[in-house]
Amino acid sequence: MIGSLRGRIASKSPPQLTLEVGGIGYELEAPMSTYYDLPPVGAEAHLLTHLVVREDAHVLYGFATEDERRLFRSLIKVSGVGPKIALALLSGVSVAEFNQSVQGQDISALTRVPGIGRKTAERLIVEMRDRLTAPQLATGVPGEAAVANPANEAYEALIALGYRPAEATRLLKAAGTGTHTTEELIRRALQSAVRE
Repeated sequence: MIGSLRGRIASKSPPQLTLEVGGIGYELEAPMSTYYDLPPVGAEAHLLTHLVVREDAHVLYGFATEDERRLFRSLIKVSGVGPKIALALLSGVSVAEFNQSVQGQDISALTRVPGIGRKTAERLIVEMRDRLTAPQLATGVPGEAAVANPANEAYEALIALGYRPAEATRLLKAAGTGTHTTEELIRRALQSAVRE
């Protein structure tokens, strides 16, 4: 998996760009929120990436922030939402605005994004609600989801292990976040799961 790229911007044509790294040109697709922060062609840029492997192509997506990449990865797990819709969402609303729309169940805010119909917006609200009530939003401040802390990292690890968002949240609450390291939180959460 390619996690990030640092190189010279060879070309830009929204939503695509080419980043030249060590003599190799990587074609990426990026949301408009990332495009706004990109330097001009010829300048160096650093992008976080996500690789989507399809039957007919391998597509690399680039993001300016971990917030954007994390939301993109969550969105493509929603039934009926593929990378194109996820890219459209990230181009139409910020991560903080998306979080507020889901928490406030604001369907109209999501349907203003091109390509998002009422049914898709409803599905997004239902399926993303659990994911956005995870420990990373415990501060209640929109847009702070990407702050790296042990609770966030432990939550992501439990999701990667196959736990549902609500289960991961419950297990971490039972583990007691406190001042534990990420590894200690995961260990305590798994121990509490075994005891149940």
